[in-house]
Amino acid sequence: MSQQSFLFHLRNAGIDPDDDAETRLKKSLLIFATGLVCLGSMLWLFLYGQMGPQFSATAPFVFQILLVVNLLFFFYSGNFDFFRYSQLALFLFAPFAVQWGIGNFITARGTSLWGLLAPIGALLFIGPRESIAWFAAYIFLTALSGFFDYYLADSLAAAGPKIAIQTSVFFFALNFAAISSIVYLLLRYAVQEKAKTQASLEATHHLLQEEQERSERLLLNILPGPIAERLKQNNQTIADGFADVSVMFVDIVNFTRLAEGMTPQQVFAMLNRIFSSFDELAEKYGVEKIKTIGDAYMVAGGLNNESGNYSKAIADLALAMRDLLRRDFTVNDMHLDVRIGIGTGPIVAGVVGKKKFIYDLWGDTVNLASRITSEGFPGMIQVDETTYRRLAPNYIFNEPKMIPLKGKGFTAVYRLLGRQETSAAERTSLKAAATD
Repeated sequence: MSQQSFLFHLRNAGIDPDDDAETRLKKSLLIFATGLVCLGSMLWLFLYGQMGPQFSATAPFVFQILLVVNLLFFFYSGNFDFFRYSQLALFLFAPFAVQWGIGNFITARGTSLWGLLAPIGALLFIGPRESIAWFAAYIFLTALSGFFDYYLADSLAAAGPKIAIQTSVFFFALNFAAISSIVYLLLRYAVQEKAKTQASLEATHHLLQEEQERSERLLLNILPGPIAERLKQNNQTIADGFADVSVMFVDIVNFTRLAEGMTPQQVFAMLNRIFSSFDELAEKYGVEKIKTIGDAYMVAGGLNNESGNYSKAIADLALAMRDLLRRDFTVNDMHLDVRIGIGTGPIVAGVVGKKKFIYDLWGDTVNLASRITSEGFPGMIQVDETTYRRLAPNYIFNEPKMIPLKGKGFTAVYRLLGRQETSAAERTSLKAAATD
């Protein structure tokens, strides 16, 4: 195993897969701090031995052994709360115990400075509020040591061994350098890991945004924009009444008979080409697609407070759909034809159900448009009287016909031929086609 792989496994030891990012960071930081303190203690003991020890090295050695044993116990038990509190307690009390065993601040060369790792560690491994108590404890122990050193300085100096000034200066510098290095490395490590976590969170946030946008597009493909927004805001039933809406049905003529000799894939491909083209036209004319029902297509105008004449937009869409199938045989390779019915009046619209829901329309206007469609002939666009009166100034119609409709009796319907601005030749052609 390479050194880099070993360090990686050591840093991630004790981390549970269910840990959140903050807990992972705290665990890896404490393990990293333990490793740094052990390394610093080993260096301290080595240099101490090389320069001719004046005091027993048992206490620093025991401190190092306790750190390692506590780390191994954490790897075994997984109890992070016990590990961090006990390890911080060792960071805090052991340096003062070593200093008191040696003598005072001067003879121990500032060994108690290592206790500063406890409040700094508490800040990183536990939290800002909890670290206050650890810092207070460190200040108290420092003040206590200073108090006794001040009043017992003469007796301690007389009883203690004489230490060369060069040795004292060296170990003072060593202790300050070691603690400064450990604190710097810990903070640097914490900042790096937080940056990695932040980058990971930003990447996750970006993926969530993409997923949300994908979900939004999917929802808007199912529901009108205002309805989708209302559905996201609350779970209440959505049902609205509209006083005036133009509803249109487009029915493919003889589709069932033609589909009998085709494979399911061919049927799907044919419908997908035609209805996708209808979707593009509906979007172009600013009307709302409601649904497809087998080989029928349903749209409506006036649901979303559209500006302008939505009945006119529905009429233009009907003419565009009819003409598309007559001229574009890449879309209509089977030379299919449609019959179209348009009705205008009050409707009720809403979302039905809680699962696999659909936005739908109900009411007499919807039924009228559907029945006008079923009574038409291939290529025919039929409208009710309300729609006719609204469109008559700008469109060409045949004379009305009275046709029997289920539940309505004899009803006047008008055949829409085209727009008023069509040429005289085109008008003649349209009227001739209408009499066929």
